Amino acid sequence: MDRSILTQNFQNESRIFNNTPVLIIIAGATATGKSGVAIELAERLESIVLSADSRQVYREFTIGTAKPTLQEQNRVPHYLIDICDPTETLTVADYQMQAREILNRGGIQFLVGGTGLYIKAIARGMRIPRVAPQPELRSQLEQLGQKTLYAMLQQVDEIAATRIHANDQVRTLRALEVFYVTGRPISEQQGEEPPKFPILQIGLESDRLEQRIAKRTGQMIEMGFVAEVETLCKKYGEALPLLNTLGYAEMRQYLRGEISLDEAERLTVLHTRQFAKRQRTWFRAVPEIEWFDSDAVDLVDRIWTRIQAFCAVL
Repeated sequence: MDRSILTQNFQNESRIFNNTPVLIIIAGATATGKSGVAIELAERLESIVLSADSRQVYREFTIGTAKPTLQEQNRVPHYLIDICDPTETLTVADYQMQAREILNRGGIQFLVGGTGLYIKAIARGMRIPRVAPQPELRSQLEQLGQKTLYAMLQQVDEIAATRIHANDQVRTLRALEVFYVTGRPISEQQGEEPPKFPILQIGLESDRLEQRIAKRTGQMIEMGFVAEVETLCKKYGEALPLLNTLGYAEMRQYLRGEISLDEAERLTVLHTRQFAKRQRTWFRAVPEIEWFDSDAVDLVDRIWTRIQAFCAVL
């Protein structure tokens, strides 16, 4: 059947959903082409894209996060991009709240990205205690030492203590922080409340991921990645935590004169490959994800057919 007819039929059918959300997730490791696929599909459906990327939420961090270009954002409305300053902290709970506000508007929406925790927060309905970081409290607790902290956790939240390793200070501190702020154990405030709206989870995989990562890293440098990092260092100082993340840390080393640009590029590719491996492990553990080969010539049409079949039975 002609693609234009398919599109028109689907758009007519989608009006049945009215204000009911229908979520299509496109997940996978970095550089698998998730954004491009999502934009083409969302364009066909006159839909929107919600970003599920923990760095794209920050303003000014653009090239190094592979943020959709302004031209791409003009083709399809994008949300959860550029929603906070680099000096601010966006928690998973903050992200979840903002994503839910958009989802509640209803209609077919795409959730696209490689931050597994963001996607899980939406798809599984993770219950997350809304307790902001408490620097002063954490500082006081840290002085007690991990052995004492863990013993305290065992006293106030035995269930959480069984889930947290005795040497895991980060999670121990967080559990104690939540308890002392709310007066309730963190284990009572966690869990899942799966959303009632339909969700289709698509995963993209590539056997050529190393080549894709290398190509994209080179393109980032050609687009002015070094200048972006230099500007951010001057504006916010090199101690800004975001400047210690993938790609930015390597380019900062180059700007300091510690390594050559070629070495910075090589290290970025290497570290991105290692990161992609961790992403693959995370997403492969999600049984709901249906996998597609991102190198397939007819990739978009294959996913398009699957989306139609999914919505036909709703």
